[in-house]
Amino acid sequence: MDDPHYLSGLDLAGRRVVMIGGGTVAQRRLPRLIGAGARVELVSPHTTPSVSAMADAGEIVWHERHYTEGDLTDAWYALACTNDPEVNAAVCAEAERARVFCVRADDGDLGSAVTPASGRHGGLLVGVLSGGEPLRSASVRDSILDGLRAGTVADGRGPDARDDLPGVALVGGGPGDPELITVRGRRLLARADVVVADRLAPRELLDELSPDVEIVDAAKIPYGRAASQDVINSTLIDRAKAGKFVVRLKGGDPYLFGRGFEEVLACAEAGIPVTMVPGITSAFSVPAAADVPVTHRGVAHEVVVVSGHVAPDDEKSLVDWELLAKMRGTIVLMMGVERLPLFTKALLEGRPGDTPVAIVEDGTMRTQRVLRSTLDSVVEDAAAAGVRPPAVIVFGPVAGLAQPSWSLPET
Repeated sequence: MDDPHYLSGLDLAGRRVVMIGGGTVAQRRLPRLIGAGARVELVSPHTTPSVSAMADAGEIVWHERHYTEGDLTDAWYALACTNDPEVNAAVCAEAERARVFCVRADDGDLGSAVTPASGRHGGLLVGVLSGGEPLRSASVRDSILDGLRAGTVADGRGPDARDDLPGVALVGGGPGDPELITVRGRRLLARADVVVADRLAPRELLDELSPDVEIVDAAKIPYGRAASQDVINSTLIDRAKAGKFVVRLKGGDPYLFGRGFEEVLACAEAGIPVTMVPGITSAFSVPAAADVPVTHRGVAHEVVVVSGHVAPDDEKSLVDWELLAKMRGTIVLMMGVERLPLFTKALLEGRPGDTPVAIVEDGTMRTQRVLRSTLDSVVEDAAAAGVRPPAVIVFGPVAGLAQPSWSLPET
């Protein structure tokens, strides 16, 4: 049966909206009402901690009591969200008398309004109703939003609709799994004219781009062929000055050992505007994918992320390895496979040899491998397993928390 409701966009900014009930339904509905600028008043004797936090932050007004007749006076919109059908019915009855549209959360057909499954994309607000099948509405909404983000569904913008796009977007692609890029990163990628991509950027996303998108390989293979940073900078600037929208797609987070700020400075010097889109950093997400929490209550109260690009005894090193060796917490070593013997030697100056170590190779990818060892054995174990970059190395007690059965095969 077709949904009989009439879809309409309500301007609730500055207008009184009353919500009765402060449970999980309220927790779900409140953020969008707050985002719409509504003047929300909540009536409920109890709330979830998240709803209470909204009240503490001044985002809503909380009347800490039960609903009473008259609570909807001067309201423009109402929501009955309690777990008591009789209370919800009374709220809807008052709304009907006051000619206030009211959503009834426990039985949508008995209210005078329903809440569509909704979501935002690039200035669009998408809403879906399906005649009382909320799971179907949510599924269709998600499909539409995924298509808009991937560029497989046109967002209706003309070819010259670039007013909200900078010359360059610096996008962190996450640790490798293409589903771990941020929503904003994927949206901007779908609108790129030129993509300058690193080797560790989620390569599957490139296949989703339109055939007319120019892809520039900026692969930086450790200790091998590398695109000069100056060449990358000039590529971003030249394409942007030619009127192209350029996405610089990097692995992980651009500001964590990614030279991202160097590229921002180069663009700024050339007068090119840049939008920064942070990415999920490999330093934390890759260990997490291998069941290695970089912190854990009572185990580690500190985390240090260190670059392995420079050896401990190199005069260019900015790291106090003697101090790191004395730490009790977690050390996450990036780009450290090649010089692993030097780093373990430095840490053994202050840490016991049985300190747990975990090496996660190709984290979050289908080829992910996990090697678990100890500080005094990891060099030999890594060599025997043929560990190769990219890999994230975790030193500290947290590396020994996971059960052996959780680990992926080491060979």
